[in-house]
Amino acid sequence: MSQISVQNLTVGYEKDIVLRNLNFAVNAGNYLCIVGENGSGKSTLVKTLLGLIAPMNGYIIFDEDLSRSEIGYLPQQTDIQRDFPASVREVVLSGFQGRMGLRPFYKAEEKQEAEAQMRRMGISDFAKRCYRDLSGGQQQRVLLARALCATKKLLLLDEPVTGLDPAVTQELYELIASLHAEGVTIIMISHDVEAAVKYATHILHIGDITFFGSKKDYLNSQPGRRFLSGKKERGEK
Repeated sequence: MSQISVQNLTVGYEKDIVLRNLNFAVNAGNYLCIVGENGSGKSTLVKTLLGLIAPMNGYIIFDEDLSRSEIGYLPQQTDIQRDFPASVREVVLSGFQGRMGLRPFYKAEEKQEAEAQMRRMGISDFAKRCYRDLSGGQQQRVLLARALCATKKLLLLDEPVTGLDPAVTQELYELIASLHAEGVTIIMISHDVEAAVKYATHILHIGDITFFGSKKDYLNSQPGRRFLSGKKERGEK
């Protein structure tokens, strides 16, 4: 069953088209990695999926059991966001704000859920610490816990390992893989093609040639072979 179906989607800003006639679907339990060169339109697509940018043409169809407010989003962090002066517990609890409406206080069960997600991410000991005092890897765990408070269905991760050292990067990839194994659908933008090939079930490649399909088919496709070989020649991951 498709949680998200994208049909003939064209995205961009005002009259500047970034991506044209894009078609793909994300089924429950998929792990979709979106790859492509810098400036190919990956982040623009994500903003359109989240409703931050209106489609220029085409359709984004959500399953009746999934709304945009139920997408757990982990954005790329800016320096200002990394310096956010709130406690870890406050940041995690803010994941519930999308479903609170005008209600000013968190429910007891929401507080319990936040504590459960902090334990799940291994950050309970940091609950009272200021978010900006944590390491990059710890901050990403906090944001994952926040995203899981927003949804148990689908996580959308925009370059989640940017700026992390190799050991922490591997830990975060394994953590995301464990969430996928528990049944959470993953959509991840990544510049790390090796990780995409290792963890993903499906690849959406955006560029001069667009590809959508299984990881196996991507490895045998023209854009997949060209992109992977180009990365290796440049010494990139």
